[in-house]
Amino acid sequence: MNNQRTIRFYYDLISQPCRAIFIFLQQTKIPHQKCPKALRKWEHTTTDFLRNVNRFGKVPAIVQNDNFKLAESIAILRYLAREYSVADHWYPRDSRQRARVDEYLEWQHCNTRAHCSSYVRYVWRGPLRGEPMEKRTAERLRAEMIACLDFIETNLLTEEKRFIAGGREISIADLVAACEIEQPKLTGYDARVGRPKLAAWMQRVRERTQQDYDEAHKILDKYSPKVAH
Repeated sequence: MNNQRTIRFYYDLISQPCRAIFIFLQQTKIPHQKCPKALRKWEHTTTDFLRNVNRFGKVPAIVQNDNFKLAESIAILRYLAREYSVADHWYPRDSRQRARVDEYLEWQHCNTRAHCSSYVRYVWRGPLRGEPMEKRTAERLRAEMIACLDFIETNLLTEEKRFIAGGREISIADLVAACEIEQPKLTGYDARVGRPKLAAWMQRVRERTQQDYDEAHKILDKYSPKVAH
């Protein structure tokens, strides 16, 4: 592939959307330069980053040819799947199969993403920054997250629907979902416990992505306490 198409990938693996793109890039062998940014050091808010990488001041982000800048993980994944020669199962060309992947990617913004990340931000990140935590609020956020995870267990995964978009092959929807569902481990909550279909699906995602999944989650595992339900 032409070196001019090599992209710079800005990320921090403590971020679940960054991990999804990291795994995808590794799995598809898309040429890229890794450009880690430490969120804890606010490296994503510098003038240089805002001007030359992402005006929104967030990771993940990519820069291609120094003149094409793209933010937002779902937009990045879709762009990469369209622009590079990747296996069709990641983002199928078939209109109906792609629609199922898109269905989850749109649904997750206000569901998996919203509930898991809100709980982690409040219970884990907030106290690290010295922010107070109210028990009632924590319990409400936890209950909302549990309801979402239970919905995934009972409605999105079956013997026939072995992956999150309803098919029998892994897609970018699985990477987005699995990385998000891993995040509550930072609080000591393991979404796999008591959800056999979800646990089996997450193991399939890990096996299909080989060592790249484990590599992406090393930092999460490092900071996660022993998980409990």
